[in-house]
Amino acid sequence: MSGEKTVIKKLPEYIDKISEEALSMIDRLTAETGLPIYMDPKTGAPMWLDVRELRLRYTLPVKSIAEFFEALRNGVMKTTKCKECGTIYFPPQIDCPKCRVRNMEWIEVEKEGELVTWTVINTKPLTFSYHNDYVVGIVRMPQGFNILAWVRTTDPRKLAPGAKVRLKIGRREDENYISYWFEPIE
Repeated sequence: MSGEKTVIKKLPEYIDKISEEALSMIDRLTAETGLPIYMDPKTGAPMWLDVRELRLRYTLPVKSIAEFFEALRNGVMKTTKCKECGTIYFPPQIDCPKCRVRNMEWIEVEKEGELVTWTVINTKPLTFSYHNDYVVGIVRMPQGFNILAWVRTTDPRKLAPGAKVRLKIGRREDENYISYWFEPIE
């Protein structure tokens, strides 16, 4: 994989290509109609194609929650629990907003939860546009908190509120970094 370009390395070229196509479309639409509006080929809905390009790459300090990422690397998900009031936070936090103290402990997240709600993502952000449509859901964990994550399923129509799902941790296809998602328990 060292000589092979990953999706992350290919992404800037892809975004440049899409941006050029979008700018050409804006020029053509504006010349023809006076407005940069086109009909979405998937939904048929009118879409405004803005001339602004929004590229953002950021760096976030994660020292205070490094244990979360180390646990993921080891195939485990952890989060934080306040030692004062017992509130569990996901994503993990270093301080308890209720108690206003820095007295947290790390706990392991259970592997199974219950699907609360979900949506199929048809219109994706540019950086995920190479993915097929995907499902994002909110899962209620037995420990009393929710997790927002992808739900991998072959048929989203079979999902239902209250469905049991299992937490999975592994390398995300294409990007090749470790992430987490849920899968229905058959």
